[in-house]
Amino acid sequence: MAERIRAKSHAPAIAPPEESGQRPGRLGVVLDAGPAVHQSAGLARYTESLASALWQHCRDAIDLSLFYNRHSDHQPPSSLAAIPARALPMRQHPWRLGVLACQLLRAPYVERKLATGGIYHATEHLLPWMARPSVMTVHDLIFERFPQHHTLANRAFLRVAMPLFVRRADAIISVSRHTKQDILDLYGTPPQKVVVVSEGIEDHFRPADEEEIQRVQDQYAIRRPYLLMVGTLEPRKNHALAFEALARLKAEGWPHCLVVAGGRGWLFDTVKSEVELLRLTDDVIFTGRVPEEDLPPLYSGTDCFLMPSLYEGFGIPVLEAMACGAPVVCSRASSLPEVAGYAARYIEVLTGEALAEAIRNVLSNPEAAGQTRLKGLRQAERFSWKDAATKTAAVYNAVARGRL
Repeated sequence: MAERIRAKSHAPAIAPPEESGQRPGRLGVVLDAGPAVHQSAGLARYTESLASALWQHCRDAIDLSLFYNRHSDHQPPSSLAAIPARALPMRQHPWRLGVLACQLLRAPYVERKLATGGIYHATEHLLPWMARPSVMTVHDLIFERFPQHHTLANRAFLRVAMPLFVRRADAIISVSRHTKQDILDLYGTPPQKVVVVSEGIEDHFRPADEEEIQRVQDQYAIRRPYLLMVGTLEPRKNHALAFEALARLKAEGWPHCLVVAGGRGWLFDTVKSEVELLRLTDDVIFTGRVPEEDLPPLYSGTDCFLMPSLYEGFGIPVLEAMACGAPVVCSRASSLPEVAGYAARYIEVLTGEALAEAIRNVLSNPEAAGQTRLKGLRQAERFSWKDAATKTAAVYNAVARGRL
């Protein structure tokens, strides 16, 4: 690894502190904050939470700065305002294509925009060519495992770019063991190059009081009792299965509605048409994207949280729901058993009948549901962004010393 790092440039892999501007004894790290600036779903949450935790807990070991492509007047979130940042004025599509071109041509275009020395951390699947050592987080390989759930353009881009990015990165951070195995299986990556660092959960995800629960219900016109799904509306989240299960429960006389919180993804119209086809228009509530401060009361008020996904790179909503005391029913797909552990009720087969049965078992047995809530609270305590930041900083230092 050390030989490969040095081969990228005639300069030292890590510039001395006086050359890079970093403080003596601390490793300079440039983190791509683009997802936190321009997105609102899982990648944004990961990037913002990790950067904030690195800044808060690891400043004795690293000098952190941010880098992002700037367009549409987007700015880093207020939680990252104190961290030094540089921006490149480039729109999203030119940025994506430019990153790939940098790698193909081994061109230091992005490199020239950064302070010298240190480590570059790509927090999403976009790694420019770097003379310095680089780390890339791989969240999932959905486009490989379920290509039908990606747009054609995105699938074509990633099939060219991802193998190249994975090969060129000096270390890969995988957010789950399942994603690591996908990387090893699909790209033949050396196992020692891929380090699993689980995501964490913020402290404000905890059971909310009744006043807060009622406030959120009034704000989004939610009636109780309700089931809940959280996440961008896209096919792999398997909303259609939840709608089928709800239709079965309604036919049995259960009073619950289903609240679907999340921004519109691609093929949203197909998802919505399923609701109309099953005559659930009055029983499915689409809230749109919900601000993070409203999520804990939303989780806390539900009788059951559902995640029947076909594939997840990690599955942070499961953790959030558990931390807020919600019973969780989810699939065994991909990484979800790593996150939920023994604290969830799993669907053994992905059918509407099986999902309805699992929900029915939660709703009809308050004592068992209470035990599930307690298990979930304990499971969520195992994950923290402080721990994730500490492990990520250890990856940076291992790369800098040529140990990965």
